[in-house]
Formats: sequence, C-alpha cells, structure tokens
Amino acid sequence: MALALGRPSGITVKSSREIAHMREAGRIVAVAKAEVAEAIKPGATTAELDRVAEDSITSQGAVPAFKGLYGFPATICASVNEELVHGIPSDRTLRDGDIFSVDIGAIVEGFYSDTAFTVGVGEITEEARRLIDATRGSLEVGIAEVRAGARIGDISSAIQTYAEDRGYGVVRQYVGHGIGRALHEDPQVPNFGPAGRGAELREGMTIAIEPMLNVGTWETNVLDDEWTVVTADGKLSAHFEDTIAVTMNGPEVLTALDQD
Repeated sequence: MALALGRPSGITVKSSREIAHMREAGRIVAVAKAEVAEAIKPGATTAELDRVAEDSITSQGAVPAFKGLYGFPATICASVNEELVHGIPSDRTLRDGDIFSVDIGAIVEGFYSDTAFTVGVGEITEEARRLIDATRGSLEVGIAEVRAGARIGDISSAIQTYAEDRGYGVVRQYVGHGIGRALHEDPQVPNFGPAGRGAELREGMTIAIEPMLNVGTWETNVLDDEWTVVTADGKLSAHFEDTIAVTMNGPEVLTALDQD
C-alpha cells in the first residue's frame, strides 16, 4: 500500500528473528499474489479477487495487512486502468483489454509484508504492455541499488531515470516506505530525486519499493470515495512493489515466491 507523502513512523533496524517473521509474511503474500494472478480474467469481479486473496492469506495462518488499516475496507487494493492505487474491491467486472493492479500485504507475528503487481486482462494493447514492462523494470533497477551504505536517493534516481528515459510519468504524491512492525515506517522511498541523497541504508533495514508509472502526466487525483487514486489525465497507470531487506551482500526480496 503506497504511502502518501508525510506519514512515516520511524526508522528501525530489524534483528534476524524479526526479518525471519517478515520473510514468512512475504512468502505467504507471494503465494496469495500468485493465486490472485491466476484468477484474473475477463468477467471476474474485483470483489471476487479480494476474496481469493483473503482466503489465501488466512488459510496460511497470517492476517491481511490492509483490511481495517486507516479504515480501508478490503484485503487488496484493486485498481483498474487509470486507477493507480487504493482502489476498493467491488462488483466491478474486469473486461478484456483492462490492466489491473493488485496491492496486497500480510502480517505474521506482528510484522508486515507489502507487494504489488499489474497484469493485463485478456488481450491488451501494445501501449499497455509496454507500460507494465517498464514499471516492472523500474522496480528491478530500484532493487538493484539496495545495499548497506547506499542512499535512498540512489533507488529514487535509478527508478526515475529508467522510467523517464522510456517516456513515462513517475508518480510523486505516493511513495515507497520503510516497513516492519508498522506497514508504513521511515524512511520514505520516493520514485524520483537525485542520487546520493536521503537516508543511508543499513544492514537490517527493511523497505518497500513501489514505483507507479503513468502513460501521461505524473499528477494524480483522489476520487470521491476518498481512497481511489487516479491519473489526472485519465491515462493508464501501472504499479509494482516488493518488500526488501538490506544486507551487506545487497537486497533480499522478502516477497518473492522463490526465496531460495
């Protein structure tokens, strides 16, 4: 779940035991993510996909991270086409050609995981496919910058450069974040900005990196439900996210399905 700028709750460095809890939360949410992805098809409703996610998380002994958080009513954020984040699941039916973004998290022993992905529904346009590929790629280049001694700005700059070189708007109002005993902790992890700035990454820090790329402007609006964020120009948006542990040897992706 993306963090609106200005709502962090403190930097913490995790012990190996705490990271183990986060690794398990990440594994569980990765399984749930795969099950939701398999169920995405034309004719499915976003509420049905929310139930798939909740059933998967709870059956594995974890707690959905988003349901009830800040008053959010569901297990997943379900965002379609121009909706970039925080869409509320409903009886809305996915149609052939839509793109669908799922943001999902789980809690194990009080520790959070957070991940997101965007997929095409049925046959999608080449424009949509390129957007999804570029957003996934921007997450990958951001993760590649994670190591003890690096700066948050190194992640931010890598994502912004990758995305803007491909012609996409990089969302600024919503950013990645630290994560651990709270879903949203310091440091904030913007998807834009200069390298070499921001908090220094230390071994044991855990962060959620989540680029959101738009086909058009980076600017956004919030709908009347006070949750769903949409592109200001109505053009497509995509969203990818993983929870990462900082190690001396680089990044460990805690929300990967295969953690070996």
